[in-house]
Amino acid sequence: MANVTFNQDPVTLLGNEVSVGDKAPDFTVLANDLQEVSLSDYKGKVRLIAAVPSVDTGVCSDETKRFNEEADKLGNVQVLTISMDLPFAQGRWCAANGVKNLDTLSDHRQADFGEKYGVLIKELRLLARAVFVVDSNDNVTYVEYVDEATNHPDYEGALEAAKKAE
Repeated sequence: MANVTFNQDPVTLLGNEVSVGDKAPDFTVLANDLQEVSLSDYKGKVRLIAAVPSVDTGVCSDETKRFNEEADKLGNVQVLTISMDLPFAQGRWCAANGVKNLDTLSDHRQADFGEKYGVLIKELRLLARAVFVVDSNDNVTYVEYVDEATNHPDYEGALEAAKKAE
């Protein structure tokens, strides 16, 4: 399992770590309109999935804005940002920040995504920062578990992987 810290304190990640070459586990989360959404709803597209602790924090906000800016340039790639934030808070945040090119999804109800991708922080019930790229055939082609949850991910690595996965 990935070794991750949150504000330099070690945390325990629950669930199954995902690796390049794995079949992407399907999961159920909530859209901002409270409708259930699953990975399979985006079938046929490359998916760049960014797990973040909360869009209301500086690094998560910057990360989501950056992926939103890049999403238009990615062609057949759907960018998903998943956090434990309530769908209402995500919707408010997106409206306030002009985020329209990606989907923010909430894992707060069941932590289904968090457990299936090994990013659920036991001590905080937040998601650890991680980025996954899933190709149009549901194969995981890129994985980054960010070792310190308050750090930025490797944007260039994730974006390059998303472009190559098409």
